[in-house]
Parts: sequence; structure tokens; C-alpha cells
Amino acid sequence: MSAIIIRNGRVIDPANKRDEVVDLTIVDGRIADKSSIENQKTESIDAKGLIVAPGLIDMHVHLREPGFGHKETIASGAHAAAAGGFTTIVCMPNTLPAADNPATIAWIKDRAAAAASVNVLPTGAISKNIAGEELAPIGSLGQAGVVAITDDGHCVQNHELMRRAVEYARMVGLPVLDHCQDYNLVGKGVVNEGYWSTLLGLPGWPAAGEEAIVMRNILLAELCDHHIHCQHVSAVGSVRLIREAQARGVKISGEVCPHHIALTDEAIQNFDTNYKMNPPLRSKADVDAILEGIADCTLSILCSDHAPHAGFEKEVEFDQAPFGIVGLETELGIFIDQLVHKHHKIDIVRLIEMYTLEPAKLLKLDAGTLSVGAPADVTLIAPDLEWTVRTDQFQSASRNSPFDGWKLKGRAVRTIVGGKTVWKL
Repeated sequence: MSAIIIRNGRVIDPANKRDEVVDLTIVDGRIADKSSIENQKTESIDAKGLIVAPGLIDMHVHLREPGFGHKETIASGAHAAAAGGFTTIVCMPNTLPAADNPATIAWIKDRAAAAASVNVLPTGAISKNIAGEELAPIGSLGQAGVVAITDDGHCVQNHELMRRAVEYARMVGLPVLDHCQDYNLVGKGVVNEGYWSTLLGLPGWPAAGEEAIVMRNILLAELCDHHIHCQHVSAVGSVRLIREAQARGVKISGEVCPHHIALTDEAIQNFDTNYKMNPPLRSKADVDAILEGIADCTLSILCSDHAPHAGFEKEVEFDQAPFGIVGLETELGIFIDQLVHKHHKIDIVRLIEMYTLEPAKLLKLDAGTLSVGAPADVTLIAPDLEWTVRTDQFQSASRNSPFDGWKLKGRAVRTIVGGKTVWKL
């Protein structure tokens, strides 16, 4: 029997409403009662001055395998997650082939079991080949072990098809995650439609292109009485619509990515493609609305939308470059820095809740808690540690980050999965 005691740390476990300086015991890969290891030989970890949190969950990650291993692999993405403090990551289905059938899901799970240092949970596609034309076999995907369905990276435009998807998802008990983008409204837009798109002559991506689909999802969540989760919310109107719908009991939720609170569309003025993401960086008014949405719990989950691309893919004209940035290794630092230290919108307890209890509840995961008997997935966090982002030291296979050189306050210093340290600073 192997035992570990994490001593003197501030244990924050939102699922059990715990916030106290106390020792945490791990036995054989699970959280245990201290009395169960009397007279046992134990390993001791000193966590004085650190927060001992349930292993963090990032429910929006692109691991690129199968099909795009030159951008990221399941192994390299898992290393990046561990370095960012994440013990569980949920991978999106826009791979090649798309994760729209049980065989591809089985391949991802097998590869993750063999190569990943953290827990990797697959999602399944809503539509076949993520083409938005014909439903994927949602029941079979559920049996294959997906934790949700989504066409992330794309958005089902046919409302009737989306309705049927939500109805099937309800039958098999899977939440629906949606990338909110009305293709007709957005057109060929690559940056937020506004002052900077006009000044730079770049095609605009209007906020209404997101808000229209958020509204569609609210109507369908209400009609089908099933949960729809809006991914990477970026616009004022989206926050307002979700807030109003939640007030009348609609099963709708939203998540936030770090770039949508740390940056505005002013950052695109040098045509640096590391600032190109979907949805795009928005205005200061949008950022303020997102911050308020986090503060009043309208937006309940934090995540990265980790989207790796090889250097040569981003080294092209702005409108030709792919959308997306890497985020696993910087997101926790940015969120602690921006939300807790800079804007004082939430405290560290709520931040940890948005990374543990909230995603675990939405996806019905056996994770995000330090209850006795739970898997010993633990993240040690130094909330006041000052550090500088260095993309050349990333564990990810890609470097497409706009945050190189940023000075941040707060980061994970040790990541433990199943009782085993998989990364430490």
C-alpha cells in the first residue's frame, strides 16, 4: 500500500464546501482518511503556502489526434495539460477522421490510455464528419463512452437537425456543447467587426453571428427540456441572453476562455496571427460584460479552447491563417491574474469551483472533488507566484500563443493524477 500525505496546504474543495488548512491523505491512488494509514510508511509533500485543489478539469481542448499529429498529439497535449495544472481534459471531435463513430472514439481512448499522463475524455460529433448535414450515431457514441456531443470548430446551421440532436442527446443523457456561429451573418469574417476591422481592412465577424446561435440554443434547450452549453462565449449579447434565460429556468450555460478577458481586438493591429481565434477578440465592452457574467455566475466554467497549430501554418497573411491559440499552460495563470488579482471579480475558491465542480457537474464526471474514495487527482497552486510565460519552454507541440513574455501572478506548481505526480515546477 502506497501512501502520500500532503501537509500544511490550504485545501479548497468546493464540492464539499471545504476551505481549511489541513493535511490531505492519498492511499493507493485515492483520497483516503488519515486514520487508514496509521504506522504506515508514507511519502510527505509540504504544501505550506499552497492551495491544495481537486485536479483541475479543462472541458474544451483540441488534441489534434487522429489526423493532425504535426500540431499536437494526445501525449504532448496531455503533458501540456499537466504543466498547466490539469488532471482531466475533454477533447473535441474535429479530428481526421472526425470523432463521429464508436471506432474513432475507441482509438482515442486506447491512445490516451497508452500515452497520456492525464485523464483524456472524448466528445463525439453532433453530425457526421462535422458537416452539419446528417446526425452522427449519438446513441452509439454514448455507449462508446463520450462525455458530451459537439461539432466544435463548426456549428450546425440547420435548426431542425440541431433540435433532433438535442432530443437524442436527452434520451441518452449527454449534454450538448455548441460552438455558436451563424455562418450567413459571419461570412468570411476573421476579426471582430468594429473599429479595428474597419481601420485594418480585415473582414468583420459581427458579435450578432454568435448571439443569434446562442438565442437558437436557448429556444431549443427550452423546447427539448435539455441542457445546451455555449462554448467560448465572447459577446455582450450572449451574456445577456444566457442570463435572462437562466432566470426563467432554461437549461443553458456558458464558458469563458482566457483570451476573451485578457485581450481586446485592439491587439490585432500588428496583423500578428497569434491573435486570430474563433470567436475573435472583441471590444472592451464585450470584455466587461464577460467579466460581469463571471462575477454573477451567468458564465459558470473556465476553459482554454486549446487549439494548437504548427508555426508554418500561422506564418501567412492574417486572413489566410487558421483560427486558434494554445492555452493549457497559460490559462490558469491568466485567470488567477485577471479575475482574482487584477479585476477582483471572483475569489480563488470560486475560480477553483469553475474548474472542478462546475464542469464535473455538467459532464457527470467522477472528478473535481477531494471526497474520501475519489480518485487522487490533485492540483497544487501557488496563487501569488509571479512568473513569465515562455513559449519556448511549452510542453505543447505548438507555440501559437499571444502571451509569450507576459508576467502573470499565480500558477500550478504540482499536478497529481491517481496519486502519482505527473508534473511539478
